[in-house]
Amino acid sequence: MYNYKTKPFEHQRQSLIEGAKPYNFAYFMEMGTGKTKVAIDNAAYLFQEKQIDFVFVIAPNSVYRNWKKEIDFHCPELTNIYMWKVTKDKTFKLDPKKITFILMNVEALSHASGKKWLEYKLLKHGSKSMVILDESTTIKNLKASRTKAIIKLGKLAKYKRILTGSPITKSPLDLFSQCAFLDKKLLGYENFTVFKSRYAVMYSIEKGGYNIQIPKYYVNLEELEYKLKNFSFRVRKKDCLDLPPKQYIQRMIELPEEQRKAYEQLKKNALIVLRDNEVSYNNKLTELLKLQQVANGFIKTNDGKIVNFRSNAKLKELMCILEESEDKCIIWANYVHNIEMIKNRLKETYGADSVVSIYGKDSVDVRNKAVESFQSDDRCRFLVGNPTVGGYGLTLTAAKYVIYFSNSYNLEVRQQSEDRAHRYGQTSQVTYIDLIATDTIDEMVLHNLDNKIELSAKTLGEQVEKWL
Repeated sequence: MYNYKTKPFEHQRQSLIEGAKPYNFAYFMEMGTGKTKVAIDNAAYLFQEKQIDFVFVIAPNSVYRNWKKEIDFHCPELTNIYMWKVTKDKTFKLDPKKITFILMNVEALSHASGKKWLEYKLLKHGSKSMVILDESTTIKNLKASRTKAIIKLGKLAKYKRILTGSPITKSPLDLFSQCAFLDKKLLGYENFTVFKSRYAVMYSIEKGGYNIQIPKYYVNLEELEYKLKNFSFRVRKKDCLDLPPKQYIQRMIELPEEQRKAYEQLKKNALIVLRDNEVSYNNKLTELLKLQQVANGFIKTNDGKIVNFRSNAKLKELMCILEESEDKCIIWANYVHNIEMIKNRLKETYGADSVVSIYGKDSVDVRNKAVESFQSDDRCRFLVGNPTVGGYGLTLTAAKYVIYFSNSYNLEVRQQSEDRAHRYGQTSQVTYIDLIATDTIDEMVLHNLDNKIELSAKTLGEQVEKWL
């Protein structure tokens, strides 16, 4: 009998029943259905059964930091939690009374130091370990070095779990490497070429002087579905009527080197200005806005010119998130430049009819037309806008996801923009995702909003609901 620390919903309880004991299992649970909690309960159950002592969690950079908070909240056992970092001490002590979690970003396994360290730990503790691969589509590319490394290292663990809401992002062939991490025998094919020939009909095209094989169409998919059901459990949001109406998720993002250098330099300048009592409030605000701009991938120079950074980490993360689901999504951003940039990228990726926008320059009629398209046109998946414009009077209940590319300090704007999707007429759970550049003003803004929520709740005698 397993004693939960936090009460599960029925779909979570059923997920654990199905996946608790197998050596290899896949939780194909859509974003917002609580797959992290299920995986933590699975690990705790096996610890209680004296099957494991160690849990190695491998997750994308934007996700793996959140695991510590989730473990603290959901795990019924005493824990030791370690965060793997290249530059930090990676030793840890074993306490037989505690379950040990080691959290590692998947990007580390693209490098020799990460591979060697994990291999050493699994060789030492693998017989009493579980490896959880979160967002398993990060290894869908079989040719990538980290994919090869993870599949190889997975053989050293006793138990393995993969977590993703969308195991197939491009084609059924995406499944091979994810399932190979668990065990190649599960799908019945140890060789990708043979697997591909069973489930895809290929044709050749010439590109750059080379013959490239491209899938023409897919076959035997019922057979593939049957095989998957033997070692997986599927949960979709639309099937989870027991879920609460709102779900909050944070995606933490590391700034690329160019952005980080620019941010740190501007931070030094900002601190000088902020500490100067002779400087006006508006000038101080300008310095803070510059920091936000850099965190969002651009900078506006003193002469009004906008300069984009070569790599925009937030935009990349946004596109990865949108790949995980086919549901409608609102994307809020504070800067017109970001709104237009996001809109253009979505048009390039998903087509001109896939996105509408609402922001300051638009007339009321234009905004209403955009909202109508988003609400009723199946071709229109995305609405991109400024939350100050979308704060009042709009009904956007077609959305199941709301992504904050950036936030302001205005709590009212935040709450009103949230409620555009979460209001009368909404029949599904709404998931809110904040994109946060680590060690930047993004974290300060959310912390400030969180404090305002706590103060408001205490004043009104209400239960505090936090994002952080």
